[in-house]
Amino acid sequence: MAGGTAVLGGALRCRLPRRGVGARVKPVAVVGPTATGKSDLAVTLALELGGEVINADAMQLYRGMDIGTAKITVPERRGVPHHLLDVLDVTETASVAAYQRDARAIVERLLAKGKVPVLVGGSGLYVQAVLDDLRFPGTDPRVRARLEAEAAQAGPGPLHERLCLLDPVAAAAILPSNTRRIVRALEVIEITGRPFSATMPKPGPARYDTVLVGIDRPAEALDERVDLRVDRMFEAGLVDEVRALAARGLREGKTASRALGYQQVLAALDSESDSADFAAAAAATKQATRRFVRRQRSWFRRDGRIHWFRGDDQDVAARVLSVVAQ
Repeated sequence: MAGGTAVLGGALRCRLPRRGVGARVKPVAVVGPTATGKSDLAVTLALELGGEVINADAMQLYRGMDIGTAKITVPERRGVPHHLLDVLDVTETASVAAYQRDARAIVERLLAKGKVPVLVGGSGLYVQAVLDDLRFPGTDPRVRARLEAEAAQAGPGPLHERLCLLDPVAAAAILPSNTRRIVRALEVIEITGRPFSATMPKPGPARYDTVLVGIDRPAEALDERVDLRVDRMFEAGLVDEVRALAARGLREGKTASRALGYQQVLAALDSESDSADFAAAAAATKQATRRFVRRQRSWFRRDGRIHWFRGDDQDVAARVLSVVAQ
């Protein structure tokens, strides 16, 4: 079948050349800021390429964290198998090293079956852990316990300021509110005597010859999408979702409790005022998400391997497929 495009069922589809016998199957990674349309595009690519989707959003690993993470629903998956969704309880701590092991195993299994792995998500470190030679230094429980005690007493702010002095590159990539990653960075610096950022390799050829696809939108338009998404999350029952997860130990979860939206709703529920101010929680979620979007954009824009596309382009799927075909 020749390459090109065709309109099938009213939707533009890209016909890819048939793979010859022995031709290598290349994974595709769909990355970029939140709220740009990555999940829907990944499903379309998987359908067109004969593939399956692998989640690369750290918070979508958690069972029950559906509304606040904009987790793709079963009908929205359109029959495409999705991997590494709903694999952790909210009391468990997400580990990049464990994710690397599990995601690579799935990629290799799919490749062996001739299926295209479509990695999708906005957690830059998780994507890099799969595609690059990212290695993880050991830990020292005493150092970590001391740093965690400092964070519990004074909050993450002073620790992040210390990280800014010791390793500005790492500090720029870690949210000032992300206590766990700040503690980990400072722990690595202390036990290795090297910057935490030095443990991250410079991007070279992506593992498995993966094609990296970036989806973004104009900043102002994306801010509006973020605000609308947060409003819809609260209308869809985010507060009730957080209440249910709190009963299952969300507050004790070092990673899950820090998720955007969940952190803000928990703070409202735990406030000492007579009534929880969920309007303020929604406003705080919007502000924090917009800041997160800018950090995601900064992280991914440093990677010159990524082919960038606009999420508001009606032909984005066909354009991406044409790049993958090449």
